[in-house]
Amino acid sequence: MVNQPMSRILLLGTLFFVVLLGGLATFNAGWLALTLPLAIYLLWGFLSAPENINLSVERTLSAERVAPGQTVVVALRITNHGSAIGQLLLRDPLPDFIKVNDGSSHRLVSLRHGESLAWKYSFTGQRGFHTFKIIEAAASDPLGLLTMRRSLDTSGQIMVLPMAPRVKRVVIRTRVTRIYSGNIPARLDGSGVDFLGLREYQPGDSLRIINWRVSARYPQALFSNEYEQERAADVGIILDARLQVNRLGTNLTLFEHSILAAAALSNAFLASGNRVGLLIYGQYINWTIPAYGKLQRERISQALACAAPGDNQAFTSMYIPSRLFPANSQLVFVSPLQTDDVQPLLRLRARGYALIVICPNAVRFEMDLMSKTNLSQSKQAETMRQAARILAMRRHITLQRLRHAGVQIVDWDVKQPFEKVAESALSRPPTFMRAIGAVGSRQ
Repeated sequence: MVNQPMSRILLLGTLFFVVLLGGLATFNAGWLALTLPLAIYLLWGFLSAPENINLSVERTLSAERVAPGQTVVVALRITNHGSAIGQLLLRDPLPDFIKVNDGSSHRLVSLRHGESLAWKYSFTGQRGFHTFKIIEAAASDPLGLLTMRRSLDTSGQIMVLPMAPRVKRVVIRTRVTRIYSGNIPARLDGSGVDFLGLREYQPGDSLRIINWRVSARYPQALFSNEYEQERAADVGIILDARLQVNRLGTNLTLFEHSILAAAALSNAFLASGNRVGLLIYGQYINWTIPAYGKLQRERISQALACAAPGDNQAFTSMYIPSRLFPANSQLVFVSPLQTDDVQPLLRLRARGYALIVICPNAVRFEMDLMSKTNLSQSKQAETMRQAARILAMRRHITLQRLRHAGVQIVDWDVKQPFEKVAESALSRPPTFMRAIGAVGSRQ
């Protein structure tokens, strides 16, 4: 594709014809002489302009799957299969989450026919996913009069996975468990470590489970201990990716903190043997089908790496398919929350789901950032503090409504490490479940 800088050509062409016509009209040889440099300039630009761009690109990445902050080296080799190019500008377009550390993603070179250019640079990135599809090439004459642009096809991808802190212990109690062994008490007798009850001795019982103290009271009978089975459960993690909830300012967002919490909890639940699925709820609904093990952890990590906020979905229309997450299973909702979210969450609770809400404190987060800026007027600062108090009260009322409905709330001040907050809030079953003696059942 040829892209001519029409403003420069038009200006020079207009100037050339004005001077030429002026010289012919006045029969002034000086004016006519002035057209000679302009004519040479235009003629030289047209004659030295590149005929075409025939370049090939080879790309090599030192890694395609990295952690945030890890250095990746990009090696490019550009070969010219066409005519010589006197001035060639190459640009490797990069997304915002990638930062070049060494070298440059731009090169200005000249290439003869058959000549190759070896080009390297390195970068680090935050969470994200990028596919390297093209190299932008712009060939021009030495005077920059005519420019030919082309996108050179290339390949490669980089995935920067979120760095999840390790949460050692998360205790949940669901009414429905699966048939596989895990860490969740199922309220069924069998092999386990927690005492469930007593029953009469049956032939074949191990002597180790006989309760000799109780049996001593009844000389005619023996009694055996029963232990509670521990099984796996279905856990669904819902990540709120709505832009209107996560965005607090032009470049201020809580979304990265929500990503961190979702990644940490998914790893903790999978490590306990549970079946875990992920729903990213933003501009589109992105499902990661529930499954077990390390492969599922990789799927969820990749889904979180690609997650981005969107603003086309309303939480009120969310539907949880029962074939993916049966009623009475565990749901974890990660969101800064807004007042309108209460009713949809109460409907999920009414359907029997055990519900945990991880709620980053948006009010405190924004006020902490505001306190670091110098406010010129004390009256403005006082107004902001009053507004923060009102918002904090509204938020407290919203969380209290959910607590009264049996929703377990983790109010997270993002200045605190998530692993410490989660272990403190989720290391024991919620009070209301201990009070009602929530039981499990086979699925």
